[in-house]
Amino acid sequence: MDVSEAVRERRSVRGFLDTPVDVVVLKELALKSARAATGGNIQPWHVDIVTGAKMDELKAIMRGKLERREKEEPGYQIYPLEMSDTIKGRIFGVGEELYGHLGIPREDKRARAAWFARNFQFFGAPAAYFVTVDRRMGPPQWSDLGMYLQNLMLLAVEAGLATCPQECWAVYPNTIEAFLGTPPERMLFCGVAIGVEDREDLANRTRAKRAPEQEWLSVL
Repeated sequence: MDVSEAVRERRSVRGFLDTPVDVVVLKELALKSARAATGGNIQPWHVDIVTGAKMDELKAIMRGKLERREKEEPGYQIYPLEMSDTIKGRIFGVGEELYGHLGIPREDKRARAAWFARNFQFFGAPAAYFVTVDRRMGPPQWSDLGMYLQNLMLLAVEAGLATCPQECWAVYPNTIEAFLGTPPERMLFCGVAIGVEDREDLANRTRAKRAPEQEWLSVL
């Protein structure tokens, strides 16, 4: 597989088989990803791998949180407070495509909420990465995290695995940071579910569209 193929095949998978992934493979992917570009060689990422019994424990914790409707102050603002209609349309569009494949109409708020809760079970994935960063880091270092994560997801494709980057974990920062034993100076950025794609899961029919080049590409 070449890089172009990996880029083309990478997507957010929202339905996994429970097939275990060897922790040796998970660690190897994490280590290879650290060749990501990073300004000043700061390498601001810290990565925790969760699998096996610890994954089962975390899933149980999150089931309890949701059943009790417990909420926390989000660690950061996931989406901008002000967005153009174009950006809002992109968010709306991918959501409607996903729920369309699932057969859940817009007016069925309860069913949509129940399905969204699968985020906190990693969509059935048997393993996950959590990425944390020093709270003193700024936007340039957060962009470094993005480059690390892109490496991770492309290398997973090469290894025959699927991923789903999950910013949703930022709404439970206290729970996750306590679970991971994250020191106070670091904060949670996101999680990444990883495993073998369940190709029968209707959610995996979703293919998020990309904007036409006229909207974002200029050649001078």
